[in-house]
Amino acid sequence: MPAFGQSDLPELHVFATIARRRSFRLAAIELGVTTSALSHRIKKLEARLGVRLLHRTNRTVMPTAIGERLAERLGHGFEAIEQALGEIETYRANPAGELRVNVPRDASRLLIGPVLAEFTAAYPHVQLVLAVDDRPVDIVAEGFDAGIRYGGTVPEDMVAMPLTMPLRWVVVGSPAYLAAHGRPQVPEDLLGHACIRVRLGDNSIFRWELGDGEAMLRLDVKGPFAVNETEATIDAAINGVGLGYVLERRVVEEVARGALEIVLPDWASIGPPFYAYYPSRKHSEPGLSQLVEMIRTREQQRGSPAVP
Repeated sequence: MPAFGQSDLPELHVFATIARRRSFRLAAIELGVTTSALSHRIKKLEARLGVRLLHRTNRTVMPTAIGERLAERLGHGFEAIEQALGEIETYRANPAGELRVNVPRDASRLLIGPVLAEFTAAYPHVQLVLAVDDRPVDIVAEGFDAGIRYGGTVPEDMVAMPLTMPLRWVVVGSPAYLAAHGRPQVPEDLLGHACIRVRLGDNSIFRWELGDGEAMLRLDVKGPFAVNETEATIDAAINGVGLGYVLERRVVEEVARGALEIVLPDWASIGPPFYAYYPSRKHSEPGLSQLVEMIRTREQQRGSPAVP
């Protein structure tokens, strides 16, 4: 007899259903096909196996002796398959295990923090291990399951999905600083101000980007202080050290209470959104899809729907 293959599964399922129902008509109703289609499949299966599996008359359908034995064993086999699939569904609904994610500080504060309590309550069997790091990270080499980064910095060989809409970057200063040193009117005025320089993860100094498209200006500003962390930039700006360049969403509260003011608002720059990324479409770590969906849902609720 030819070796069993995956192509035989549909015919075996048809046979098991007919044997259980003792009727082509009832089996056809259950499977959603015609009785003639079932008859054709049974003939094909019997021809392949070289034995008769069913006794058929105008009124009755009964398995042969070998058909009865096959039907019994297939019943156990399909039951095991259903249980295995059920376990997968249970795992999807109730993931368990360790999920290691690497994120920059801004993403930790803006995206992870707001959903953390909801996520840990909904998926108590997932151990979320979060590494907050602004430097470029090879998540595979360093043992992470996924990462979050600004678009444009995600490695091209990764699967990536947007979590937010494009992000707005602004220049801010404290009322005291602006009163003492004046308010810049055009981007070039920033070259005469004390600016808090942005040091990137690779230790290079970021050139401030103002405006968008062909009108964008990139300025190598100067100042007495350079830092690689947003919180320190905000604190320094509040304390009058100089003007800062930050993600607008990070200073909403400070602007609302008057600790900071947005400078040159017409020259705000729109940058790529945050992206979640991971190595392969074929492998999903426990809780990753749920965490991503939770973040995207919250972004939609706050009026900043994720990019499709």
